[in-house]
Amino acid sequence: MHIQINTDSNIEGDNALTQQVETMVRETLDHFSKHITRVEVHLRDDNSGSKSGTEDKRCLLEVRLMGHQPIAVSHQAFTLEQAVDGAAKKMKRSLVSTLGRLDHG
Repeated sequence: MHIQINTDSNIEGDNALTQQVETMVRETLDHFSKHITRVEVHLRDDNSGSKSGTEDKRCLLEVRLMGHQPIAVSHQAFTLEQAVDGAAKKMKRSLVSTLGRLDHG
């Protein structure tokens, strides 16, 4: 499972952030790794430093499954960690639903 992390110009995509995000995504989606070819993680700070907002960090996760259309989910939260965690959990639920239908359909 290849994980690609993209950040907007308001988020510094350093090695520490990359490692943290990869670990969170792998731990949550590892059960589905044989079905996943790639995960794209897009991190944004919607309000950047110019405005204060309660939930201005956004994580968009796009998962590419072998032989199927990509699945995308997003989550907005106060911190990047919360946004990634929320998006990963949403993706897990989506994969359970999608792969369950494939197994039984």
